[in-house]
Amino acid sequence: MARESTERIQVFYSYADRDEFLRNELEKHLTILYRQELITSWHRRKIIPGEKWANEIDTHIDTAQLILLLIRPDFLATDYCYEVEIKRALARHETGDALVIPILLRPVDWTGAPFEKLQVLPANGKPITSWSGRNGRDKAFLEVALGIRAAITEIEKRAEIAIQKRDVSTTSRDFSDSIFASFHANRAGLLYGHGHYEEALAIYEEALRLDPNDAETYSQ
Repeated sequence: MARESTERIQVFYSYADRDEFLRNELEKHLTILYRQELITSWHRRKIIPGEKWANEIDTHIDTAQLILLLIRPDFLATDYCYEVEIKRALARHETGDALVIPILLRPVDWTGAPFEKLQVLPANGKPITSWSGRNGRDKAFLEVALGIRAAITEIEKRAEIAIQKRDVSTTSRDFSDSIFASFHANRAGLLYGHGHYEEALAIYEEALRLDPNDAETYSQ
């Protein structure tokens, strides 16, 4: 069921042209978020012919609340992605105006990259295309989708606090940690419900490490 009178979170996809297929796959896995009217999104394929593409990209980076960096060798090798989109996105992340999440699509060495200290998805740091086994890639996309849902929940919480004119002086690091604490807690709950108690406990502990003040996780 669609929500009423709630503004959708604006998502920006930053990616290399060769990853159009994987970006489409990711969007399919986020379909429920679109149907629930939680998000709207923009990417370079939406640029209308005749418009100045650089201006359009910059405008949407500057207005997005959630920026997804789709990481693979071609992305890091593309000058505009690396020198402009990443830097612009991280500048907004540092001020707390947007949340940036790197998503690992394919294996690549990203040691020392500007986003190196950010929490990535999938949370285990294993690129989506490296997941093996039956439905391995779908499982990877599912983990990414759950992480994005957790991010949306935290962005909405911050927006509500801002509307109520409360203190919103948390840092971008605090914000990111609370999002992934929520993500891990949700994963642990699913595992516990299926009888994987030891694995669930380990993930609960990771959630508490990221956000020791999360009373909901303590109650699990």
